[in-house]
Amino acid sequence: MSQVKLTIGSRTYPVNCADGEEDHIAKLGAMINEKYEQLGGARAPQETQNMLFAALFLADELAEARKVAKKSSETVEHEKAKSGGKKAELKTEIDTLTKAEARAREEIAELKEQLSEMREAASHQHDMFGAPAMGDDIIEKLEALALRAEETATALEGTAQSS
Repeated sequence: MSQVKLTIGSRTYPVNCADGEEDHIAKLGAMINEKYEQLGGARAPQETQNMLFAALFLADELAEARKVAKKSSETVEHEKAKSGGKKAELKTEIDTLTKAEARAREEIAELKEQLSEMREAASHQHDMFGAPAMGDDIIEKLEALALRAEETATALEGTAQSS
């Protein structure tokens, strides 16, 4: 057990403390003395009243610090809640894009299958003059459509991965 002598105002007070706590206790005593000195010429005739006012100054600072800490804590919690909401929104958007990509890929597969069937049918059908029943321009348009659908699916996939 150690003892520290604190000077507050014109008086010195011996205070017992645990070993190693001397510097901490001395700093606390200095804070009390600082508040005591703020009383200046308004000091009361009784020392206990002056100590009470010094303690009230410190209590006021503590109350103010607690208000600030509480507001900071509430702000942090609010930000966490907002951030959690944004994550949920992004997840929903990613899910939506993933589903759209899957649908686009299914449509591409169906279009490719239809194109293949049309090519097969076109190779066997001729009109009465011997020309294929389906013109090359229709086949080219169908191929371009399938290519566009495939590009759209790839773009959707890229968007989903970047989110």
